[in-house]
Amino acid sequence: MRWLAMLLFAACASTPHPRFANAPPVLQVDDRHDVKTKPSERPFLRASLHFDSYYLQLVRAFKLTRDRRALGVNSFDDVPDSTWFTNRIGKRAATLDEIRRGPGLDSPEGHFPWTIMRLKAGGTAPGFVIKDNRGSQFLLKFDRPGFPELETAVDAIVARLLWLSGYNVPSDHVVYFTPADLLLAPDAYIKVGDKKKKLDKKQVDETFATLQESPGKLRGIASILVDGKPLGGAPRVGVRADDPNDRIPHEMRRDIRGQAAVIAWLAHADVKEDNTIDVWQTDPANKDIHYVVHYLLDFGEAMGADIAVNKGHSLGYEYSIDFKAILKWAVTLGLAPTPWKARAAPGILGIGVYSNEGYNPGAWRTSTPAHLPVIWADRFDQFWGSKVIIKFTREQIEAAVDSGRFTDPRAKPYLVDTLVARQRTTARYWFSRVNPIDDFAIESGRLCFTDLALRHQLETVATQFTARSSDAAGRSMKAPTSVATDPAGRACMSLDLADGQDRYTIVHIDSSRGMPGTQVHVSVDPATGQPHVIGIYRL
Repeated sequence: MRWLAMLLFAACASTPHPRFANAPPVLQVDDRHDVKTKPSERPFLRASLHFDSYYLQLVRAFKLTRDRRALGVNSFDDVPDSTWFTNRIGKRAATLDEIRRGPGLDSPEGHFPWTIMRLKAGGTAPGFVIKDNRGSQFLLKFDRPGFPELETAVDAIVARLLWLSGYNVPSDHVVYFTPADLLLAPDAYIKVGDKKKKLDKKQVDETFATLQESPGKLRGIASILVDGKPLGGAPRVGVRADDPNDRIPHEMRRDIRGQAAVIAWLAHADVKEDNTIDVWQTDPANKDIHYVVHYLLDFGEAMGADIAVNKGHSLGYEYSIDFKAILKWAVTLGLAPTPWKARAAPGILGIGVYSNEGYNPGAWRTSTPAHLPVIWADRFDQFWGSKVIIKFTREQIEAAVDSGRFTDPRAKPYLVDTLVARQRTTARYWFSRVNPIDDFAIESGRLCFTDLALRHQLETVATQFTARSSDAAGRSMKAPTSVATDPAGRACMSLDLADGQDRYTIVHIDSSRGMPGTQVHVSVDPATGQPHVIGIYRL
């Protein structure tokens, strides 16, 4: 019945009409215009986090706000490059060594001695801001006592997977060092309230004493500070008013909403405004130009690390404050099934409570409903995010996991197997809710495309596609035609162009698997006189 309803809705909402200009898709957004004056720094109001989240959702519900498709997409329903997102995976073959190294500067581990500048402020774990001997500053954090290698490995691995997915992240590295590798700056300080207090060697030694669980080197995660002037987190709704390049409300951005599938894959539940940062940066090609670049931060609680450390076994199933779950508990007198109670870490050093067992991409939850763009993601956003993560090869995932520097030989194969399993579970779920055809092209006068579910072996039975064509006014041109995919998921069908300006033709493609169809808009390239795909619209 659900699929019938979706098909009826699609039929009513999909009357063909000219939707796209006869032009190539936009591949890069021009959002690097000079912002001469540094935008103001936004404070993060942690105390109102939950209240604001529920309030904004209630306002949206009472206003009967119509769900709207994401903005920031091009005519091929993809996300172009911008200061928010850069297409990397699948666009250019990153070497495995590049993935192990990650973005930005290489590890400060090769640049001793390190000078302690200050004790880090905020957070639940101790840490320091340090400068290495090349002058680069980084935040040095540590694993919680009793959980060696866990959060440091997770942070480095998730940072690389998010970076290769297309997001901006700091350069994070697992590092080993001894206290002898450290110097204390004469003006090193610790901030107490709004006042700076001198940081002395005794305080440093006491901090390291709480971290040293065994003789030998200490282990930490070094997060190199991003160049530029920090401006606080990116607003979760609306835009940054003093950034003229920021024009799309953040709750409407596909690159933010599409994070939903990516973070579910990685079980990165701690997604909220203060784990993002906007930075006013200098253009690398022109020092007279400045603009805001948007980063994701702080990944150490992903992949079940937070569950292992904080014992919050319902994480991923329920919000930390979940009124629906509270009501269910009250109605059932606490007797409702709780599938997360049996969750446990596999007993491998450095691995948290992370598996594919019981994972439901459609029901997975962040820790709070605070990051509204992710909460409001629709099936098209989730499909786009799934398209990104399914491009990862096993070898690329292995290279990212290498950055965790595990000492238990069981850790890498367990984590790689789990990442691959959850990757496929995520893509299979969302590919079944949108007609998963892509890679459109005109080849030898035929319209060709790929069934991604077959291409990535998420489905095994060849799909039959039926196409019907219409002109720009919606008039049917000929009887529907059918075609089956080859074993790799590729299908090509004959193409007859409509008469009229640019010979604008709309091809409506339906799948034998029963999901809503896809409109492919075709026209004649005025420069070459040859037909080309100018846009797609998923129903």
